[in-house]
Amino acid sequence: MRIAVTGSIATDHLMVYPGRFADQLIEGRLDKVSLSFLADDLEVRRGGVAANIAFGLGSLGLRPVLVGAAGRDFAEYRVWLEAAGVDTESVRISDSRHTARFVCTTDADQNQIATFYAGAMSEARELTLAPIAERVGGLDLVVIAPNDPEAMIRHTDECRALGLSFAADPSQQLARLDRAEVRRLVEGADLLFTNEYEAALLQQRSGWTEHQVLEQVGTWITTHGADGVVIARSDAPTVTVPAVPTDHAADPTGVGDAFRAGFLAGLSRRWPPAQAARLGCALATEALQTVGTQEYRITPADLIRHAADAPVGIR
Repeated sequence: MRIAVTGSIATDHLMVYPGRFADQLIEGRLDKVSLSFLADDLEVRRGGVAANIAFGLGSLGLRPVLVGAAGRDFAEYRVWLEAAGVDTESVRISDSRHTARFVCTTDADQNQIATFYAGAMSEARELTLAPIAERVGGLDLVVIAPNDPEAMIRHTDECRALGLSFAADPSQQLARLDRAEVRRLVEGADLLFTNEYEAALLQQRSGWTEHQVLEQVGTWITTHGADGVVIARSDAPTVTVPAVPTDHAADPTGVGDAFRAGFLAGLSRRWPPAQAARLGCALATEALQTVGTQEYRITPADLIRHAADAPVGIR
């Protein structure tokens, strides 16, 4: 299965604050917030949603095509991704902008405050899918992950025009999109990925009810953190897949991206969605147990065997 992953490519600056953000928030004064948190640790890691998903797919034995824009500082990162099995030939290199930056602070309760600098990502709108599909001999699925909003819309429209199956993953960009744009990104998607909060936000921004969203997509996959994953279709019972537990949670950054990679890797093997979600949950836990979004190391056969033991429920 040939999968193209479009979206952000970034460098992550990850900090740890030993206290609780909530302790510094004063009720009734949240309209004017000026806070500084003294972090104990700083990790500089490779990241970006598309790159994270592509890394996970490569780690599970696939050869995903990464489609996005990066800066001239991408050379070392390219070598890293290629070594992980990622096709980076379709990454656009900006002449004037740095690779995007994600700056995130995590507190003792695993809450996060983050800022994202787009940088070269704004040039992703210049990329087109048709020549990429021709180069690799066709695409079975295109993932539309968070990216420059114009790029996300362009890639989605291209998928429809070219008859390519696509997965909508608007997540962090939902807050920037208006109703028409959200609907345009979701309508006709074979897969829709959200977390629990984004599922509610998507309904608010689109003006669609849950039932109406399901009428627009093939399968809606919603992650619920430690409570697992919900898989919904308009024509089938809703399936719940529990998370893979761990006592060694280190960093939640990129856990959702790892889930998507595992889920898509399962689908590439023609597994049913529930079984694919087991693999997604297993890879998500591997990511949770490491600091950085691409620092986990797995043995695919062991992970697949572990994922096969997880139960599935129907509600």
